[in-house]
Amino acid sequence: MKFDDILGEIGEFGKYQRWVYAMVCIIALPVASHQMAQVFLAGASDHWCDVAAWSEEDCSKWDYNEAQCTEAKRNASSPINATEDESQCYKYSLVDELFFHPGLDPVNYNDTTTIKCNDGWVYDRSQYKSSLIQEFNLVCDDANLDSLAQSLFFLGVLIGSLFFGTLADSFGRRKTLFIALALQIAAGIGVAFAPSYWWFASLRVIVGIANMGVFLLCFVIGTEMVGPNRRTVAGMSIQIAFSGGYIILSLFAYFIRDWFTLQLVITLPALLFFGFYPFLPESPRWLICKGRTEEATKIIQKAADTNKKQLPDPIFSPEELKEQQEALNAKQATVIVLFRTPNLRIRTINCMFNWFVNTMVYYGLSLSTSDLGSNDYIAFFISGAVEIPAVITGIFAIDYFGRKWSTFGYMIFGGVACLCTIFTPPGPWATTIAMLGKFGITASFAIIYVFSAELFPTPVRSAGVGLCSMCARVAGILSPYVLLLSDYWEPLPVLIFGILSITAGILILFLPETLGAQLPQTIEEGELFGTKKGKDLDLEDQKGETYTLHTISSSMDEKNKEDNGHVTQEDNGHVNQAFEDNNI
Repeated sequence: MKFDDILGEIGEFGKYQRWVYAMVCIIALPVASHQMAQVFLAGASDHWCDVAAWSEEDCSKWDYNEAQCTEAKRNASSPINATEDESQCYKYSLVDELFFHPGLDPVNYNDTTTIKCNDGWVYDRSQYKSSLIQEFNLVCDDANLDSLAQSLFFLGVLIGSLFFGTLADSFGRRKTLFIALALQIAAGIGVAFAPSYWWFASLRVIVGIANMGVFLLCFVIGTEMVGPNRRTVAGMSIQIAFSGGYIILSLFAYFIRDWFTLQLVITLPALLFFGFYPFLPESPRWLICKGRTEEATKIIQKAADTNKKQLPDPIFSPEELKEQQEALNAKQATVIVLFRTPNLRIRTINCMFNWFVNTMVYYGLSLSTSDLGSNDYIAFFISGAVEIPAVITGIFAIDYFGRKWSTFGYMIFGGVACLCTIFTPPGPWATTIAMLGKFGITASFAIIYVFSAELFPTPVRSAGVGLCSMCARVAGILSPYVLLLSDYWEPLPVLIFGILSITAGILILFLPETLGAQLPQTIEEGELFGTKKGKDLDLEDQKGETYTLHTISSSMDEKNKEDNGHVTQEDNGHVNQAFEDNNI
């Protein structure tokens, strides 16, 4: 029996699979917390130049409390009638020679020459008791270094998607998951104790690598044991666990205003997840494709017993075992095939652009909640919470309206919402409209994963989705720098997000609908799919495919022969790069 047939016998999403799915969802919870942590680790604070000679001055002799004393020192040293940048990064040069007293007034200075802060900075700690910005003085000339750290984190995510996918192919899903989890914890602790900015940024790269590995393997383990009719829902629903971690971060950050403590709090609880190791099985699908059928049989039997189902004996026939062995040596198609023919080339570029836009807009909106003019913690909480109904509605929309029109609707909705924030003053209304945009982009991101995978023919499905995933990672790297464009014109980032989202939404209409269609299994079918000629072809004798995540994770059950090369193509159960992205 083929593995999906086995799942049909033991239950596509029985009690055993639900337990496994629950465990991987719990393990995935901290992923979003690490992914978005820098919003609070590097929370912006008002700041101004310190005057070393005044630092120890006690204002009690003038009956000033600490806050009044600090304000008086700031007023006496910071340039008046200056821009925000000048008031935060410059001071009067002569204040280094003056004795402080409350009567000091820059209006009376005979020399108003200003110099850059030469004694460090004083920070407003009313919101953040300590932050990365304060710890390493990432202000003024170094103000963009926090964006660099976030981009480097996303570079780590890109590396992790490649590294852990390959590692899981060789050593298995379960072992690789816990290797990634151990690395995530170790690097996360290291971040908290980073002695300098560059140590912080370097360790955050490692956290990004491990973070992607954890989510990738949770996704794969969670979906590979689910039957084809439930796999799309399972694949999209695991994103709710990501949203849960998003929400948890906002709650932790509200009560913990110290970046060192916050980093440890989002890292250390993952140590408890090693308690799942004895109970979390290796993927039977991976074991089967590696020829380890005895181990796979034990896991399958345990699942059947838990689900109270009977299995045929034997589970695997000699012919099927022979097919498995032949599949291990099958030649793999490459991504170059996607660009050789015009229809596939245009569709591939279209999908790449849509993944790029979805990721850039998603992280752009997620990382900029503090710019909405409302409470940072409430805005961030809502930004995470809105993802849950977005994913749920997306699951129903793709089967009711189809993949193409659902993606179009959500992206246009998200893009228009982004543009509307330009004309909305900061505050509750701006937050509401921005969250509507986040709703649309989150749903479209979940759907575009399914839609694009269904468009690619079987021999290059993994390669195609992997290529799109690479584009998404590049967009994540760039998104912090797009936000910096607000220094030149404040609404520019959301204008870019809105235009890109609407453009991508319109372009999606040029792709063929896949709902209810037999998906292409050869390169020729992929080229003709959705065209008039393709519709006229009689594909009834071809083996049909109905669910994207089914066809991705179980493509080892799919064989293709290309007429020009007579090459048998089989996926071999590898961790496809299609699994490497999750609206992360």
